Amino acid sequence: MDVTIAIDAMGGDHGACVTVPAAIAFLHDHPNDSIILVGQVDVIEPELRSLGIKSLPSNLRIQVATEVVGMDEQPQSALRGKKDSSMRVAINLVKTGEVSACVSAGNTGALMATARYVLKTLPGIDRPAIASFLPTHSGQVCMLDLGANVDCSAEHLLQFALMGSTLVSALEHKANPTVGLLNIGSEDIKGNEVVKQAADLLRTCDLNFYGNVEGDDIFKGVTDVVVCDGFVGNVALKTAEGVAKMMGGFLKEGFSRNIFTKLAAVISMPVLKAFKQRLDHRRYNGASFLGLKGIVVKSHGSADAFAFQCAIERAAEEARGGMLEHISERVEKWHLARQPNAGETL
Repeated sequence: MDVTIAIDAMGGDHGACVTVPAAIAFLHDHPNDSIILVGQVDVIEPELRSLGIKSLPSNLRIQVATEVVGMDEQPQSALRGKKDSSMRVAINLVKTGEVSACVSAGNTGALMATARYVLKTLPGIDRPAIASFLPTHSGQVCMLDLGANVDCSAEHLLQFALMGSTLVSALEHKANPTVGLLNIGSEDIKGNEVVKQAADLLRTCDLNFYGNVEGDDIFKGVTDVVVCDGFVGNVALKTAEGVAKMMGGFLKEGFSRNIFTKLAAVISMPVLKAFKQRLDHRRYNGASFLGLKGIVVKSHGSADAFAFQCAIERAAEEARGGMLEHISERVEKWHLARQPNAGETL
């Protein structure tokens, strides 16, 4: 299936000097797909020329947007005051169906607020969630929510579980992914009331619910999906990123201490390269805004071209996998299953 992706070319810490090369690299690997670069022409065109592109190929075009959302701009200010921003124009292309998905490295709050306002949520979904894949001992795990919803009800956590499970099924072709609920212990009596209620709901649905998982279970690969509220998820994610950077710093410091450790580094280079590649956070760049009537993928603001290309790849995979249709069907099925139960709704 060929897809068309809208790129917010102006978003992120680096803007077009990262987004444009990443888009060209993606098209090089996927010549049957198409890219629409959204932003200011006088910024985008010099980047294209620096890559040796003097005339646009048939699968690449520029959509003009005159405004840019700042990385520290308030979401409501961006939503109300910048209707011609590269971020909003890219999302509008998703709404009209002109593109299959959009990718932005811009302000997370502004991107979520704009996407939710323009695209709306899918039927049966109260709040969209931010989902991303993290490396584990045995592969990778999908974790959500990673910051969109600080306070969640048990029903919200159930919705996150349905969406996360469906995302893994669509991307990894797993028929029945396991779902874990992040908690302070594996026992049923552990956790606050919301988590306990969410566990009860998860046991009654058709998900492959593993049970409670603890923080160290995330990277063991105990489950395919880990569900939590956005406060806990964001803290866990940032903590993991900090530990990974600290470990990298320790290794670099240890191997550069003297001539003997430098020699050891040379001898260990194949192992170190494999280690670095396996834990390279750039390969996992691209967080999905699940629950919207459209595919929106958020790249890390400081991503380089390789990392941003990975985010584009994620958006294309979701479009090819029919993620939106699968989530809608899954949520509708659960919604109908609950209707006879005293008129409850999802």
